[in-house]
Amino acid sequence: MNGQWIGSFDGTRSGDVIINIDDRGSYFQGVAYLKYSESTIPTTCAAFKTIGKDLMFAFRTQDLWAVHPQAGNVITPEEVQKLYPDLVPASYADVKGTWNDRSLSMEWRTDTGDFGSCTLPKSRAIQPSTLKPLEMSWAKFKIQVASLAGSRHLFRGQGERWRLRTGFHRTGRADLVRFVSEDIQVLHRHLSVRTKHIFNLANSYENGAFFNLVQHHGYPTPLLDWTFSPYVAAFFAYRKIPKSEEAGDRNRRVRVFMLDERWRADIQQVSMLDRPFPHFSIAEFIAIENERLVPQQSISAITNLDDIETYIQEIEATRGTSYLTAIDLPAEERQDVFRELAYMGVTAGSLFPGLDGACEELKERNFR
Repeated sequence: MNGQWIGSFDGTRSGDVIINIDDRGSYFQGVAYLKYSESTIPTTCAAFKTIGKDLMFAFRTQDLWAVHPQAGNVITPEEVQKLYPDLVPASYADVKGTWNDRSLSMEWRTDTGDFGSCTLPKSRAIQPSTLKPLEMSWAKFKIQVASLAGSRHLFRGQGERWRLRTGFHRTGRADLVRFVSEDIQVLHRHLSVRTKHIFNLANSYENGAFFNLVQHHGYPTPLLDWTFSPYVAAFFAYRKIPKSEEAGDRNRRVRVFMLDERWRADIQQVSMLDRPFPHFSIAEFIAIENERLVPQQSISAITNLDDIETYIQEIEATRGTSYLTAIDLPAEERQDVFRELAYMGVTAGSLFPGLDGACEELKERNFR
């Protein structure tokens, strides 16, 4: 049951629903977001947890909140009455349903008599990518990126041809309310002794910088790393392939994603993680305590989506515009790629300032 479930609902009213669920060991816990088709009804958030982990379940929601129609934040009952004077808000909903590894079905009734139901498909994020890649050699890749208009694209390198997915979602987690209220608070307490700067999480700039810092040091977050440099992206695409394996499979490929910067202008961008609608937004963070951000020419995507690829493809189909391109390069060219990148100054030592990066670069240089 854990993971992200997206679809539509019907009942007294209809609309779109996102349900994010985490496995908490002996039970499931999460948040559902109901975005109504009627603008006279505020988007509703419902927090819940199950009793056990049976395939059939029933529970009463823990909390119901309304979301401000412009700001996107949770609002108080008093604010709801001011914005929606004719609305009688519900206090709770009784929910029952079933789930399996393919779908989640729910039906509910609130204390005000409203009812609804939905059947949602499992996220496709763990399935193979359906992008049709451009396959090319390293030599052709250099010609390709040299022909691109400057600062028009963002790049991301991956050693495997997986779908785009954040480190947070790859762990099976989905509940961003829990991530912000639990993970980030624990990280902040523990890491404040390690950093010279004490991050003020109430400040949006410092909050984003803190997220980016822990992301760059290996903690799973809902951020996805991108770079303005296709060569930095190529470094990360080839980096995790051991030298002993680079020529082992002549069909093996690494992937470089290329995202058209028009995405930022064409598609609504948001800075808040926990939004009641799907989003994939580009964000630039200030480099507090983060020496890696500048040499990596880093820029990040922030998202509440498990399956980013499907979302982008749906937007592309709706708008008739292509934003995302996948380029697959031969893994067997790793040695030549790393040699040329080193001549360009793109090495572990330059991208990861400090002892670890220097040792990784010298290991690459001195050991076959």
